Amino acid sequence: VQLVESGGGSVQAGGSLTLSCVASGLNYNARCMGWYRQVPGKEREGVASIVTAYGNGAVLYYADSVKGRFTISQGSDKNTVNLQMSAPQPEDSAVYYCAAAQGRVCKFYGSWEFDYWGQGTQVTVS
Repeated sequence: VQLVESGGGSVQAGGSLTLSCVASGLNYNARCMGWYRQVPGKEREGVASIVTAYGNGAVLYYADSVKGRFTISQGSDKNTVNLQMSAPQPEDSAVYYCAAAQGRVCKFYGSWEFDYWGQGTQVTVS
């Protein structure tokens, strides 16, 4: 499985930025895809995730810090996950990582639920 992120960069506070992640090699209908972020010296923290399983509707999870500002969505083929960042703030600056797991349902409990990770993309809000 490979995850390739794009869309990172610099953005002014209050602006908008969209991150995208394309997955290859995911073969199970049940899958979790999400975004985590990390700043130097801190643990990786969950931002949002989307879970699809066996034809049921997608379940979305958000960290409290981004609820109402960030939106996670999935492409129709379920191999792409986007994170739309609206009104980002300087504290949202971090390296953002795409994450994925398959064959099970994730509950957004922690990064240990995810088996596959992208290389990360830097987001800087000023």
